[in-house]
Amino acid sequence: MKAERAYPSVTVTPKAEAAILRGHPWVYGEEILSMDGEPENGGLTDVRGRKGAYLGTGFLSEKSKIRVRLISRNANDRFDAAFWERKLRWAWEYRKTVMAPEDLDACRVIFGEADMFPGLTVDKFHDLLSVQVLSMGMEKIKDLLLPLLVRILREDGQTVRGVFQRNDVAIREKEGLEQAKGWFPLPGEVPPESPVTEIVENGIKYLVDVENGQKTGFFLDQKYNRRAVARLAEGRTVLDCFTHTGSFALNAALGGAKHVTAVDVSASAVEMARANAERNGLGGVVDCVAANVFELLPEEPVKYDFIILDPPAFTKSRRTAASAMTGYKEINYRAMKLLPRGGYLATCSCSHFAEEEKFAAMLRSAARDAGVRLRQIEARQQSCDHPILWGVEETSYLKFYLFQVV
Repeated sequence: MKAERAYPSVTVTPKAEAAILRGHPWVYGEEILSMDGEPENGGLTDVRGRKGAYLGTGFLSEKSKIRVRLISRNANDRFDAAFWERKLRWAWEYRKTVMAPEDLDACRVIFGEADMFPGLTVDKFHDLLSVQVLSMGMEKIKDLLLPLLVRILREDGQTVRGVFQRNDVAIREKEGLEQAKGWFPLPGEVPPESPVTEIVENGIKYLVDVENGQKTGFFLDQKYNRRAVARLAEGRTVLDCFTHTGSFALNAALGGAKHVTAVDVSASAVEMARANAERNGLGGVVDCVAANVFELLPEEPVKYDFIILDPPAFTKSRRTAASAMTGYKEINYRAMKLLPRGGYLATCSCSHFAEEEKFAAMLRSAARDAGVRLRQIEARQQSCDHPILWGVEETSYLKFYLFQVV
């Protein structure tokens, strides 16, 4: 006898069923064949195959193309406070296991689908949490989740002064959610006066503004890639392109670089990078320059023996991926031409749509055109606090290569 379920259900196409069985947690609107009951926007609904087999339970979003985001494939799960507390503890215990204690000062605590919190990002910046809620389901339960997470962290000896919501992103509108940012009201607590805190990453101090900084305040996913760059930098003359807040440049300087030039087209970013260099006593080693990298690379007269390319995402859709590869190839070609034989190149892409195979093919093409060969030192990805969940390709987005040009 089939057990009664407490939730409405949707029946999905064989294509959607196959994707779920492979591990993907999304059901698109066009993949829903029928609905049983009255699913609530942001509420829980079961997902079934055409023959009635239970496939999982997830949050329904009426306005999004992604109509259901699964949170469980266990028919015995009860989605109460204990369920969510257990999942939050799993996420934090994972970070404590895979990262050194000092790396937990600034880390991603919740990485959306990879932690089975679809549409939720939580970054820890020393004593502040910065949160983005990008799905209707997470919006509905954030008043439960966020105080629970704060309690878990505090019980483990972590200081949390406040939680800032960075919901000022356009993608929320696709969920029918408004854009906004501000302090999350923790029960019985007064929000901090300042959204700025100091973090230490790889021994380098940064001021992080969770209200006005990029994304949630600071890019954490390159933590260990920056450390890899530092290991190669000793005694070298380094050019850090698209430096943003100067993180790769500062790691190279701390690693013993002879001199580092940090370049970004944004004057405000360059000022922040300069302030970070001074903050860490590295102002004498790091020069910060406001310039367009595409214009700078072919004309740069200085002889660099290490170039770092960390551009912003050149594409945010499959439709523009091909043109983005042209941009990636141009900067990599110019860097390869500028480097002497025996020089070093760090190059990356943070766009999921710049797929690994296409990115590698672009690098091979750039090397051929530049008349050089690439000796691979390392191929890396995002740091382990941004885990890649196999079966969910969207969780794998960062490509990072270290080469010697020969």
